[in-house]
Amino acid sequence: MIILAVGLVFALALLSRAMTYTVRFTEAAVLTTFGSAGAGAEKTSAGLKFKWPDPIQSVTKYDTRSRILQTRSHTQQTKDSKQLEVESFCTWRVKNPLKFFQRFSNAGDRATDHYKKAEEVLRGNLLSAVGEISKYSLNELFSTDAKSTKLAELEGKILAGLRATAQDKGSLDDYGMEVVTVGINRIVLPDETTKAVFESMKAERARLVADLESKGVSAAQAITSAAQQNARRIEDFTAALAADIRKKGDEEALDSVKQMNQSPELAVFLKNMDFIRESLAKRITLIFSTAMPGMENYSPGAMTNPKRAGVPGIQGLMADTSAESPNAEADKPAAVASDPKTGGQR
Repeated sequence: MIILAVGLVFALALLSRAMTYTVRFTEAAVLTTFGSAGAGAEKTSAGLKFKWPDPIQSVTKYDTRSRILQTRSHTQQTKDSKQLEVESFCTWRVKNPLKFFQRFSNAGDRATDHYKKAEEVLRGNLLSAVGEISKYSLNELFSTDAKSTKLAELEGKILAGLRATAQDKGSLDDYGMEVVTVGINRIVLPDETTKAVFESMKAERARLVADLESKGVSAAQAITSAAQQNARRIEDFTAALAADIRKKGDEEALDSVKQMNQSPELAVFLKNMDFIRESLAKRITLIFSTAMPGMENYSPGAMTNPKRAGVPGIQGLMADTSAESPNAEADKPAAVASDPKTGGQR
């Protein structure tokens, strides 16, 4: 009885294994009957499922999470005939398990065989889609300004092209696959292309320098022009102010000119008195000849000499100092000292 019980349990275990299967949350299964999958063969809900044992029914399970496909380095040519060594990748997943099984079941009985065959198809399409590089120049792909590079745009076009067609001109939806993302993870520049890139970067930097210099020259010209305009305004203002001062001076001097024309000797005498007052404003000692203009009034006989006509102190200006003075004693040098304490003269 024990042997029969153990045998029965073992048989039930084998039968349950043959007649049940589980689908995880990250999986989708295709249930085939005698090797063919028809409508309703796709099982996407997670949980325990029942089936007839092999070879009547069999189950192929696919992981529906994203998978990564990496291509090898291959040569691509840009629009400006530059050679690039490009490595690209894409992430893809099984979108429709039934279509995926129908397309790739001839590759083998295991899901890994189906993945391998699907990746061969996808790799060929990815290499073909990367040919979009030929529509871009090297300067558009590589730039000193991160905002001006078109690598992101290129990857978007590769993704769109990869989703649109497959190797046999069919849609990837017909294969039950979905491409999630596409990227270019490595670009190797040949020596000649590297030199061209460096030259392009130098030219770009030179252009930026020329732009900055041009802006600096323009700003300097604007500052110079503004300074010149300000200088002209200041000159015009000072010229007008000087003309106004000169006009006022001429108007103020008009009375003095009239006075000079009416009585020149009196005007000269008053000027001599102003000169004496200003020269003796401090404590100083002067030694001079009374024949000098303006000093004639210091002569002892300046005010009492009957031979001198006109206003006293004027004859010294009118007479020739080289000729002998009519009053020898009056023409002798005199010394005058001023004392600011008393306000007098010695």
